[in-house]
Amino acid sequence: MGSSGPSRPHRVLRRDCPHSRLPCPPPPSPLISPPVPGPLPAPCPTPHGEWQDHHYVNVCANPLMSSSQHSGEAEPPPGTLHFPAMGPQARAVCSLFFLLQVLAEPAENPDFHLAGDYLLGGLFSLHANMKGIVHLNFLKVPKCKEYEMKVLGYNLMQAMRFAVEEVNNHSSLLPGVLLGYEMVDSCYISNNIQPVLYFLSQEDYFLPIQEDYSHYVPRVVAIIGPDNSESTITVAHFLSLFLLPQITYSAISDELRDKLRFPAVLCTVPGADHQVEAMVQLLLCFRWNWIIVLVSRDHYGRDNSQLLSKRLASSDICIAFQEVLPTPQPSHVVTPQERRRLKVIVDKLQQSSARVVVVFSPDLALHNFFGEVLRRNFSGVVWIASESWAVNLDLHNLTELRHTGTFLGITPHSVHIPGFSEFRVRRAQARPPASNRTRLGATCNQECDTCLDTTMSFNTILTLSGERGVYNVYAAVYAIAHALHSLLGCSQTSCPKEVVYPWRLLQEIKKVNFTLLGHHIYFDQQGDLPMPLEVVQWQWIPNQNPFQSVAFYCPTERQLKNFRSVSWHTPNDTIPVSTCSKDCQPGQKKKAMGIHTCCFECLDCLPGTFLNATADEFDCQPCPNNEWSHGKDTSCFKRQPAFLEWHTVPTIIVAILAALGFLSTLAILITFGRHFQTPMVRSAGGPMCFLMLTPLLVAYMLLPVYVGPPTVSTCLCRQTFFTVCFTICISCITVRSFQIICVFKLARRFPRAYAYWVRCHGPYVFVAVMTALKVGIVAGSLLVTSASPTAHADPSDPKTIILSCNPNYHKGILFNTSLDLVLSVVGFSFAYTGKGLPTNYNEAKFITFCMTFYFTSSISLCTFMTMYEGVLATIVDLLVIVLNLLAISLGYFGPKCYMILFHPEQNTPAYFNSLIQDYTMGRD
Repeated sequence: MGSSGPSRPHRVLRRDCPHSRLPCPPPPSPLISPPVPGPLPAPCPTPHGEWQDHHYVNVCANPLMSSSQHSGEAEPPPGTLHFPAMGPQARAVCSLFFLLQVLAEPAENPDFHLAGDYLLGGLFSLHANMKGIVHLNFLKVPKCKEYEMKVLGYNLMQAMRFAVEEVNNHSSLLPGVLLGYEMVDSCYISNNIQPVLYFLSQEDYFLPIQEDYSHYVPRVVAIIGPDNSESTITVAHFLSLFLLPQITYSAISDELRDKLRFPAVLCTVPGADHQVEAMVQLLLCFRWNWIIVLVSRDHYGRDNSQLLSKRLASSDICIAFQEVLPTPQPSHVVTPQERRRLKVIVDKLQQSSARVVVVFSPDLALHNFFGEVLRRNFSGVVWIASESWAVNLDLHNLTELRHTGTFLGITPHSVHIPGFSEFRVRRAQARPPASNRTRLGATCNQECDTCLDTTMSFNTILTLSGERGVYNVYAAVYAIAHALHSLLGCSQTSCPKEVVYPWRLLQEIKKVNFTLLGHHIYFDQQGDLPMPLEVVQWQWIPNQNPFQSVAFYCPTERQLKNFRSVSWHTPNDTIPVSTCSKDCQPGQKKKAMGIHTCCFECLDCLPGTFLNATADEFDCQPCPNNEWSHGKDTSCFKRQPAFLEWHTVPTIIVAILAALGFLSTLAILITFGRHFQTPMVRSAGGPMCFLMLTPLLVAYMLLPVYVGPPTVSTCLCRQTFFTVCFTICISCITVRSFQIICVFKLARRFPRAYAYWVRCHGPYVFVAVMTALKVGIVAGSLLVTSASPTAHADPSDPKTIILSCNPNYHKGILFNTSLDLVLSVVGFSFAYTGKGLPTNYNEAKFITFCMTFYFTSSISLCTFMTMYEGVLATIVDLLVIVLNLLAISLGYFGPKCYMILFHPEQNTPAYFNSLIQDYTMGRD
């Protein structure tokens, strides 16, 4: 099925394997030899009768070239023995030599070879140095059979054989077409390049150098494997150049998802991102936030640990420390240096408070480590295994590990494949190839003498464990078969046998969409088959599954679910605790200790703050202005609003005083109205008395605006109407004091000025001017502040919120009352000046009392409100207002009413005239 370019291609040279009877390419020479000038030497037949080129001297070849070769005669056809320039005896000896060699050559191992119309390549780790990665001699193909046998690798290879034979027996999938296979032992990462070149070459072992490989047909149409990321990446660099489909069944590296670098790689196992996500969700599920990470000294350990650290950065899980496991030596002996390194690691494990250990490492590097763990009797931890060793039978056979703790692992989903358990231990029968198919060649590392017998000894545990990983290989074979079905245009009864180019098959594999044993098979844009993952627990119970499933992870949902009970190593089967610090109680914030956010001390949130754990566990948030909290709270509550209420005792007392003041003022007003023409009323001011009494009544009626929750209207009344009313009263008293002084002392000295004062209604003008000035002051105060009610916390009781009209009222009260204070001082001065006037006109005592009380109470109120806030300040403010009103009502008008009602004989013109005469005579 091979083809070449127009010119003669350069050929891959061959020689016998240094450690195998099967032929393979010679690594010492260049993989693709340069053109050989001149005619080629006579080819030497192989034991199978195939012709191949040699640059080596063959025991059966004449060192001298025949004339026919120099003359350019055609090479003998395959299967013809030709010994040029040999005598009869030499020919007989050479024939006997080949006969003995053919008889000694074993039949092809049917485990590795199956003839077919289209071949699949398989790379499986049947052997590996369980103590580590051997030092490779890159001039030789490694002897895989000298390493220790890996049962799981052979189990996966058997799955490929089973799937191929099942497809061949499936009449409707590829009718009339048989799949074959060529499988090679890759012995972990040791043997990758030689099998790839073998698969890429054609059946005559030619690997031509061409400018265009669009129509190149290699030995196989697709390759399944290898089993680890490092080998898969190495192989993928070759296969991607030819766009030869490569389906890996257990490599999880995210590098393989880069389709620009590896366009031909597909995976039947979820990538490392999903493996790590499942692991992190497992940690979060059991509230483990303090872990230890152990990694191998290779790409697998380094890449996966970096991916885990990146994922943990967005969670509340911290890594106590991370250690690199030493790489075992090629020999089975643990060197002193390795022993010291392992001792240091186990010492740190014993000293750490972390009780969960995550291990990213191939199983090859773990035997010595767990040997040291058992030797030191270290126990009491949860081991979380990466997929590379989560179901490793060799490690599980170390039954003493059950005493070291609980083992959990992330592994591919287990799918039962009917008939495979019986097929796995069935010895394959050697079969000659069909006459219409080319006889298969062979290469190195296609033998395993102990594989079947070893697998038989593990057959029971393999069956109980659910054949994990087998389905990934099984699905890969069926994906290729479905792609071939589509590419060849097969019907239910036949398939045309056409040349299959790898790049066309790759396109069809990416499109497959079918159901296999109840699972949907398709590849996403990254080339992954989104198969579920399982979390398994190791168990050592006879005749039971050694890897019991405890949870499932769905890659499409990125969610770990369907948890089952886990048998823990702890007393009473309780979930192990692995935290650096105990969880804080509700309402406590975390204060980090050191570099790890998982190590902290707990501090109570202060009153007025609360802890919103979903937003920030390391800081307490303050409550809004209208809310409050006690210490160590997780939420705030509404503050208790504080305002003057009717049912409180202070409010009732002030209300009674205001009612008495209102009624007394109303009685005074009525009394003055009825005795308006009497001398007592005229001496008190006459009509101006009503100008004073009316604002007093209005001020008393403004008491309700101080009680209840403040509103805009009540705040406006508090800050405007009362102070204006009070200013009118003070202005009238002041001008009344001045007017008495004018009548008795200034009229005679300044008659014209007094006449002008009387003619222009000086008292009323003065009151109007003072009132207008006070209105201007109040308006300016409102512009600077606001009449809208506000709320602020009570300093003495934070649980209480004070509702007030103006929180800065105590700062502006002195400014608002400044005019009233000036008027009170002026009125007091005039009253004091007129202390020698006639008794009925001498109001010095009453005015002095009123003005002194008002002055002192206002100053005291300003001082009090700078020190106290809340309801107490409001009730004191209201009480001062009512007392000032009572001082004017009763202190100024009360004595006059008393004289009018109880001493009417003194309320006559004759009595007032006599007093004036006595005052005049006394002055003379």
